[in-house]
Amino acid sequence: MDVLLVLVPIALALGTLGLFAFFWAIKGGQYEDLQGAAERILYDEDPPNQKEI
Repeated sequence: MDVLLVLVPIALALGTLGLFAFFWAIKGGQYEDLQGAAERILYDEDPPNQKEI
């Protein structure tokens, strides 16, 4: 039972840290454009070079 006195505060501290990281990510704009990043990988940024074809 003594181990619970150590593990419960550690779990609460890690949970609080995760919560602050989540709110920091929201404030930083990580979740603003979820669809754009998924579609951006499908498009070529540069047009194909005529010499290579």
